[in-house]
Amino acid sequence: MLKNACFIALCLGLTACQSGSDEMDENVAASSVIGENETVMFGGTEPFWGGEVAGSELIYTTPENIEGTAIAVSRRAGLGGTSWSGELNEETFMLAVSEQPCSDGMSDRTHPYSAMLQLGRETPRQGCAWTDASPYREIKE
Repeated sequence: MLKNACFIALCLGLTACQSGSDEMDENVAASSVIGENETVMFGGTEPFWGGEVAGSELIYTTPENIEGTAIAVSRRAGLGGTSWSGELNEETFMLAVSEQPCSDGMSDRTHPYSAMLQLGRETPRQGCAWTDASPYREIKE
């Protein structure tokens, strides 16, 4: 669990991870621009993955599971963004959304947030995220 907490801390620049603890520094003030009541949509490529998170429920989708799987998650906001963590098929599931512009490289869109997904011990996946309040934009040539 310490490794996963360090991963989220690194992705969001939230805090330094301390040995012996999987908790993030409680002294860091939350300043994420993603409101607690906002729905966050996210997705990435190679492999394709996506979904949305609202409140304490995250729906994770893949091409093999278009309907998605519901995951109970807990939310943590920090200086660099917001993260959600839970379990999927008895594996750790962590989604970190940072306040960095993002392009998925396949669409003609820019997204206001970058996303990083960690599933168990798999290599972290990179993608993009947006909300209704901060939607993606079509790139105009």
